[in-house]
Amino acid sequence: MKLDWLGKLQHLLQTIAFCLVIVAINAIFRPERPYAPMVAYSLCIGILTWAMIDLGRHLLPSARETGWPTGASGLLLVGGSILLGFAGGNLLGDALSRSLQLYGSALPPDDLDRELRNSLVISIIAGLVGSYYFYSRSKGAYLERQMAEAQRHAGEARLKLLETQLEPHMLFNTLANLRALIGVDPQRAQQMLDHIIAYLRSTLDASRATTHPLRAEFDRLRDYLELMAIRMGPRLGYTLELPPELAEHAVPTLLLQPLVENSIQHGLEPKVQGGRIEVRARRDGAALVLDVTDTGVGPGEGTHGSGFGLAQVRERLRTLHGDAAHLTLQSAQPEGTHVSIRLPA
Repeated sequence: MKLDWLGKLQHLLQTIAFCLVIVAINAIFRPERPYAPMVAYSLCIGILTWAMIDLGRHLLPSARETGWPTGASGLLLVGGSILLGFAGGNLLGDALSRSLQLYGSALPPDDLDRELRNSLVISIIAGLVGSYYFYSRSKGAYLERQMAEAQRHAGEARLKLLETQLEPHMLFNTLANLRALIGVDPQRAQQMLDHIIAYLRSTLDASRATTHPLRAEFDRLRDYLELMAIRMGPRLGYTLELPPELAEHAVPTLLLQPLVENSIQHGLEPKVQGGRIEVRARRDGAALVLDVTDTGVGPGEGTHGSGFGLAQVRERLRTLHGDAAHLTLQSAQPEGTHVSIRLPA
């Protein structure tokens, strides 16, 4: 198992802080005892015990949920490390205190056996408390990872559900337009059917992934707008602008399509003379900005802000990017509607 050395350093610092707290408490109840040797003994016992437990557990079969040995091996690891840490820490603490002359003029305690028993009890309690703390932290970190994984899977499932809701919505609208055109102009209906096939082929490819290149999104828009141009004739004009450096930028599938559909249904179709739709991609600092602008009746008279497609786009942005993505809708000048999507780049 690969060790997380940064995590181990954090554990070591926490152990040192815990040892110093024990020294402070002991100094309150035993003010006659010299402070410096208590610090040396506490740190030596605590660090040695921590090292044997926290590093030694990686040498034993451990539970995936906690990273700690289970059963008798776990109990033996903790119990044995506490006893060995106490014995070794006392020897190291004494050697350190003598070499640094930390004892000063302090006299040895009257009852050395009682002092050792008290120190052993404190070490056992502190070792058990510290072990349980680190065990709980490991288990809590595992549960947090499991929750994050579950939330990620739930988000992906929710996103797929939104896509399955959005695809039939656009397909039904397109087929309804084709049905109306068959009786009026069979030749144009044939052209429309060819574009539908191309559009569905690209849609099928996009449905296998959550995101795809911006180039693919614009290709799908071109097929859709060609479909609408056949039905609306000269009443519909469009412009698609995609800078080459942004062509491979990954964006959610079916992102711009509902916005363009809204522009046609709620902006241009209610207008007798029709109008134009302009779709542009640009970079603004660290963000990717996608603009959809039409010269239709505008948001005050249309229903741009309450359509099914627009609601789904907002939901998908929230699912994929949270607060890092924004959609704004406002009136365009001199007429029409401007929708802008801002994505993290």
